[in-house]
Amino acid sequence: MTAAYGLFAVNDSFLKGLGTDLSVWQILFLRGVAVSVAMLAFMWWRGGRIRSLSRRDLALATGRALAEAAAAVLFLSALPHMPFANISALQQALPLTVTLAGVLFLREHVGWRRGLAIGIGLFGVLVVVRPGTGGFNAWSLVALGSVACVTARDIFARMLSPEAATLPVAALSAMGITIVSGAVLPFAGWDAMGAADSALLTGAVLAIFGAYIVSVSAMRVGELGFVAPFRYASLLVAVVVGFLFFAETPDWPTVTGAAIIVGSGLYTIWREQRLAA
Repeated sequence: MTAAYGLFAVNDSFLKGLGTDLSVWQILFLRGVAVSVAMLAFMWWRGGRIRSLSRRDLALATGRALAEAAAAVLFLSALPHMPFANISALQQALPLTVTLAGVLFLREHVGWRRGLAIGIGLFGVLVVVRPGTGGFNAWSLVALGSVACVTARDIFARMLSPEAATLPVAALSAMGITIVSGAVLPFAGWDAMGAADSALLTGAVLAIFGAYIVSVSAMRVGELGFVAPFRYASLLVAVVVGFLFFAETPDWPTVTGAAIIVGSGLYTIWREQRLAA
């Protein structure tokens, strides 16, 4: 799982490099085409069909795909304008925001301990964002919008019936991003790609494919309570990549806020697994 989230961070670093040369829509479209073709081919090989989803599950999967498309647009829009460690730190708040959304929209029960952990974690987000200070970056709000959209995506996923197959849902997400970005691309314009851009895009596609494969393998052989905390390895990779390739050094508010977010997230995951035992 450490390797999986490391590959996710490597994918993001390639996209950050592309963000200075290509539009968000072009990046999403090109990556979406590659992922969609591979996903559909794999689904066909496994005998999966999108038509196998019920009407309710199809509607939920479509909502999930739209939320994921919006998250990708917002994330890639903010990525070139923020230090890599900062945007990665904000992404680590996802276990907290998903738990909070489960309480608000799915009527899931959260005790006072996890409620307190969520509040502390959200305070850590404020430490990273630093609203009203000289260190405030307006693109942090765009990155938080991405977190909100990913949270919505995961809530849609939780609402799917147990009979809904994973591959059709994942394929719809890949196709949704491709369709949305492809529809906007004629208006956004097509940027010429050099050899370096092609290499970065290829690296991003390979990294995310590897991340998907390794993460699925880890989830199949390891218990959720054991493998879930390793998602925070991506933050360490983001710090190293940002330092080596983008000359970025996290400041103390970012380090402090990230530590608060990670600590709260780890406690929330641990508490959920203990209650489920």
